[in-house]
Amino acid sequence: MKRVRCPKCDNFITFDEKKYTEGQSLVFQCPDCGKQFGIRIGVSKLRNTQKEDIPEENAEGSECGYITVIENVFHYKQVIPLHMGVNVIGRYMKNSGVNCAIETNDPSIDINHCSITVSRDKKGNLKYVLKDGPSYTGTFVDNVILGDREQRVIEDGTLFTIGATSVILHTDNINDTTQE
Repeated sequence: MKRVRCPKCDNFITFDEKKYTEGQSLVFQCPDCGKQFGIRIGVSKLRNTQKEDIPEENAEGSECGYITVIENVFHYKQVIPLHMGVNVIGRYMKNSGVNCAIETNDPSIDINHCSITVSRDKKGNLKYVLKDGPSYTGTFVDNVILGDREQRVIEDGTLFTIGATSVILHTDNINDTTQE
């Protein structure tokens, strides 16, 4: 299953791409706003913003690691690189200012749901601190909800949940680059 976004209202429309051949043009009508728009199968202008496919390919050049986002209901996967400083994680919305936007249909993810702050400790290793927004549904680490504005240091492989979506932190051999 694939999904396309309405260019007018940002609503997602899901369809089975296996029924069509590459290069075929399709026309959709958004059920929310009525906007008609077309796409061509196999051609995506949003390829870089969707951040799907191979995590290493999308995170290449990111010296601070990345997060893998798995939307549990629809099994959509996104890979979002992290940068030094505050990485605000939330639901995609035009002009929201979120720098780690998740393209999702999950209504339980807030626009500014949580953040991961990437910094260096006294030894020069990267440190990752997770903090809830505060959000309406909370941020869970190891099945324990973070309190409002509570901060928790997380490591490579940490699984946390926002709304009905799972997020995994990947640091993969990034920490020890300064101690040679």
